[in-house]
Amino acid sequence: MPKANSTELRRKARALALQALYEADIASHQVDDCFGWLKGEAGLPEASFEYALELVEGVMGRRDEVDAAIAKFATAWPVNQLPVVDRNILRLAMFELIFSKGVPHKVAINEAVELAKTFGGESSPRFVNGVLGSVMDEMEITSPQVAEVDTD
Repeated sequence: MPKANSTELRRKARALALQALYEADIASHQVDDCFGWLKGEAGLPEASFEYALELVEGVMGRRDEVDAAIAKFATAWPVNQLPVVDRNILRLAMFELIFSKGVPHKVAINEAVELAKTFGGESSPRFVNGVLGSVMDEMEITSPQVAEVDTD
């Protein structure tokens, strides 16, 4: 069996993170509980699991800021009324775009759209891409530094 490359492992880590965020959001479970059973099911190497956990902890630790950024760019929908999958895909991507160093912006957007294609509804990929494209447009206008996106 061929060895998975780092891009593939990160993609799987993001999918695992999305599943944990989804469960925590919809069932109000603690993230640790979500990861307990997901880790066994995923069969990922420890480094990938750690990346998934880092993403989820980052999103949960900055959820108010991330949700404020989503609200700013997805103005037609209150965050709590977004489909649960779309909301959590956007949370992951926003966290990577705004707070995560070392993830190229285009990669974060691409990966979010791929998650939307896999887990979301028919219009999810277009919606996610549109919201994140607006974020990128503002980031390019205001500053090339990720941390300066206004989350007010």
